[in-house]
Amino acid sequence: MTMPRFLMCPPRHFAVSYAINPWMQPDDWSRAAGTLAATARRQWQSLHDTLAGLGAAIELVEPAPGVPDLVFTANAAVVLDRVALLARFRHGERQGEEPHFAAAFAALEQRGVIDHVHPLPPGLVLEGAGDCVHDATRDLFWMGFGPRSDAAARAAVADTFGREIVAIELADARFYHMDTALCPLPGGEILLVPQAFTAAGRDAIAARAGPQNLIAIGDGDAQALAANAVAVGRHLVMSACSEALRERLHERGYVVITTPLSAFLRSGGAAFCLTLQLDRVSADAASAPAAAVA
Repeated sequence: MTMPRFLMCPPRHFAVSYAINPWMQPDDWSRAAGTLAATARRQWQSLHDTLAGLGAAIELVEPAPGVPDLVFTANAAVVLDRVALLARFRHGERQGEEPHFAAAFAALEQRGVIDHVHPLPPGLVLEGAGDCVHDATRDLFWMGFGPRSDAAARAAVADTFGREIVAIELADARFYHMDTALCPLPGGEILLVPQAFTAAGRDAIAARAGPQNLIAIGDGDAQALAANAVAVGRHLVMSACSEALRERLHERGYVVITTPLSAFLRSGGAAFCLTLQLDRVSADAASAPAAAVA
């Protein structure tokens, strides 16, 4: 089994300095900024070391002042088959990240880690893999729209990657990106926060995944962003996991590894948000001769 390659950004300048989702409380952060910043650095390093310890390779984005959420590299781009579609952010507070991520992907392209980098067409907003989650089992993207990304971005993703795009409206402000509420697992199951979606959205997910493959998580795990998980083989790396959920996943053959990310939960992010897998492949690429995708 090939181990994944992730893009991460050290939290040298991470802080909750503005509020663009219900998790963010800048006044609370400022009252204990030094302690919380130190906690963020320690927790990020633990996540980094956990992934590396499982065999994953890590590429780094250079941190920069003035863009505290640059650490959430999942929002940098949508990546599949060594092609990257760069993100565009809805809020001005995050738009300053765009040139940093563009430079990082230009460097990855120069080194041969990525083959092609494309900008999003003008006038569209799509916040990377945060709202465009690849499902390897079904060879499709689950795309969230509403709070952050435009439904119209669906066509750009389909044109770039040639995959089915299932666009679903997000219905709960706490789960403002798809990756906070839905996580496809390697065995075909889907971790799901039901209240993040409309009834029509839940029906669309069940229709494609099959009800037997849905693992709905309760409010406690949802509030800990347990669905914002990273899979490395059969290991699932999460910010937190109740014993009940851990047992359900164990029964499906998964090993849960928790690494606390409380500092980043204050910004509405956890393990998946802090990573971007660079080597995801479509079914076509996975079945092609190795030389064709190397």
